[in-house]
Amino acid sequence: MFTTPPFNIVLVEPEIPPNTGTTARLCGATDTVLHLVKPLGFNTDDKHLKRAGLDYWQYVKIVYWENIDDFLTAQAEKKLYFFTKKTGKPYTSAKFEPGDFLIFGKETKGLPEEVIRLYIDRCYTIPMSNRKIRSLNLANAAGIVLYEALRQQSLW
Repeated sequence: MFTTPPFNIVLVEPEIPPNTGTTARLCGATDTVLHLVKPLGFNTDDKHLKRAGLDYWQYVKIVYWENIDDFLTAQAEKKLYFFTKKTGKPYTSAKFEPGDFLIFGKETKGLPEEVIRLYIDRCYTIPMSNRKIRSLNLANAAGIVLYEALRQQSLW
């Protein structure tokens, strides 16, 4: 258990149960809080969601939000980091601090355009060499960014 505030992963309107389950498992393994912003594209009783998290659910702190506006108004802007393919600023240029929120959009559409416009200076991307690939898997992207944040804090 960390003595500093935990990092937070935020999934905005996730659609695919195994991605959320895998991200939950990642959060459990790193003492990271998982925030799920509704509407969710699945029922939280979904067997695929539970399977991806295996038997680790008791180690995951999950916070549910009714919508993106409720989530955003409850947070300090300086703690928010958004991840999208619609920017050229690499995630490695962000300076993460414990307690930050690492925010990812839904699998099919990413973050809402209005959120990207409003927070464009806080948006980052994970560079890819092959532009024929639309995007990385949501759970993989969350893991890449979270471990960079942990590395920056010398927590691992």
